[in-house]
Amino acid sequence: MMMKLETIDYRAADAAERFVESLRSTGFGVLRNHPISQQLVQDIYRDWQEFFNSEEKQAFMFKPETQDGFFPASISETAKGHTVKDIKEYFHVYPWGRIPEQLQDNILTYYQEANALAAELLDWVEAHSPAEVAANYRTALSQMIANSHKTLLRVLHYPPMTGDETPGAIRAAAHEDINLLTVLPAANEPGLQVQSLDGEWLDVPSDFGNLIINIGDMLQEASAGYFPSTTHRVINPEGADMSKSRISLPLFLHPRPDVVLSERYTADSYLMERLRELGVI
Repeated sequence: MMMKLETIDYRAADAAERFVESLRSTGFGVLRNHPISQQLVQDIYRDWQEFFNSEEKQAFMFKPETQDGFFPASISETAKGHTVKDIKEYFHVYPWGRIPEQLQDNILTYYQEANALAAELLDWVEAHSPAEVAANYRTALSQMIANSHKTLLRVLHYPPMTGDETPGAIRAAAHEDINLLTVLPAANEPGLQVQSLDGEWLDVPSDFGNLIINIGDMLQEASAGYFPSTTHRVINPEGADMSKSRISLPLFLHPRPDVVLSERYTADSYLMERLRELGVI
């Protein structure tokens, strides 16, 4: 059976039910008519593209102990199970972290708006979890992220392709996210794909204005596997699109470190285990 990613109208009466069903069956939910300003996202894409094109980024080099700031392509992530680095550079935004002054207002407004919407979506997930699944949640899902200093907004820049890339390297190799949910405005270029249960790669609807939400490993852990953490990737562009940059703005919703996910893990112990596997710490 061909898995189809439908786009759900956030304002529809049955939006919550359909969104959670989409998460359950595909690991992804795609929303339209949501409350996050399209103009705000557009302004962020434009302004951060300028930042990544400038040398100013070198002044914000990341700190290993805090993980905020600019991560150059030379130290980009290698996805779990892969040996080749992804073709990307990025900036980690935390409200408590370093942010270029001229970029602060818009990015922190977005951070707050996306967090507020994410809390609502986690309430949807909990409300539409079967009773036996909801019984696994040690804390209300939306409360897990309340006042969390760990929730990360990553501004990703996939540079134009040069033709000299390492063989086998793609913009983001197949991976799962570590966190509870990831909230992502449709990027300014297509390329995001999700893997269906039968191994087929499907394009995620990338119409500008869509909001794409996917399940991370921590929600899979907290729901005892009921909500599957989905394998996804960002493929390289072809033809004329090779000359285009791609900016992406995922918000990774992380619980507070002390939140108990399951009998096996707190949020902190889970995160540390995964960061060690990724070679980040």
